[in-house]
Amino acid sequence: MLYYIILTQVCGLKCKYCQNMPNPSIMPIHLSINIDTIKNFIEKDPDPIICFYGGDPLYRIDLVKRIMDEIKASHYIIQTNGIMLHKLNEEYLKRIDTLLVSIDGRPEVTDYYRGEGIYDRVIRNTKIILKKGFKGDLVARMTISGKSDVYKDVKHLVELDDPKFTHVHWQLDALWDYPPAQRYDNFARWVKYNYNPGIDKLIRYWMKNMEDGYVAGIAPFKGLMWSMLTGENKNILRCGSGDFAFAIGTDGRILACPIAPEFKFNLIGYIDNLNPADLPGRVKINGICRACEYYEYCGGRCLFSNKTMLWGLEGFKTVCSTVKHLIKRLLGVKDRVWELINENIIDLNELRYPPYPNTVEIIP
Repeated sequence: MLYYIILTQVCGLKCKYCQNMPNPSIMPIHLSINIDTIKNFIEKDPDPIICFYGGDPLYRIDLVKRIMDEIKASHYIIQTNGIMLHKLNEEYLKRIDTLLVSIDGRPEVTDYYRGEGIYDRVIRNTKIILKKGFKGDLVARMTISGKSDVYKDVKHLVELDDPKFTHVHWQLDALWDYPPAQRYDNFARWVKYNYNPGIDKLIRYWMKNMEDGYVAGIAPFKGLMWSMLTGENKNILRCGSGDFAFAIGTDGRILACPIAPEFKFNLIGYIDNLNPADLPGRVKINGICRACEYYEYCGGRCLFSNKTMLWGLEGFKTVCSTVKHLIKRLLGVKDRVWELINENIIDLNELRYPPYPNTVEIIP
């Protein structure tokens, strides 16, 4: 299973859509449990995957190193804002299998949401770790919000040569805050006239590249198309929350989803009184998602939004419409993708993503 280990609530940035504000009344700011306790728990899993998570876990590089030295895992993953990335040394970089770096697309968009100069700092630090020898899956992890253009911003990151991201993934700035749609002039209008048309253009761009034999690493497209072609991963919440992915909080609580330690639905128990085998299936997607005709591909999109409905039912359905649009458009090109495979222009296995649970949720 996949375990997010939350090392700290400290991030170092105050992005417009997050405003990271560590709150010790919800959970200790830094990891407060013994590493041996985490080791004893995780080693009961025959095939654990560890993701270092925060805040920004690289504010606690000491703990990253110690856990990698003391707790064996089949894969190690880091989600980071990239600000401290240059401080991770070669020995540990070469043991990381997936590195997800937060960047929101073009420089002006990234800097608008994440702070002036952040784009250049993230690009510079990402170049540094590649020069140090990082060879794993380098994922540009985007947030798409009201000032974003999904086509222009994803294309920008896909086409960068230095650094070269192997995959690009995005999440919508939606359903995790209240009041709803604070960073949009009109969210429903933005979806209709900006986001969905951008998805259409991006799929055409993706297909044109495949016609030329190149499968661009656009994670939502690859993951969904793989399922459409093979039947794999259907009827599963793709991030794995509550099924094959769990978070270990700074105080040892076990959460189905790493982003919501304060919600009762999310708390499964504590690390000192549970075993890994006790975890799967304790928290599940329910309600309208289970009855949806696209559930077999989507899997419910997001456990947090399914349980909280912070934007109300209509807001939830509007976000859901973006997923339906994406799935329908990809189903529309599925037959042509099969033709490209049968013509040996691309290989089916180039579409398989992720190859192991690497925290990429696939569904935006």
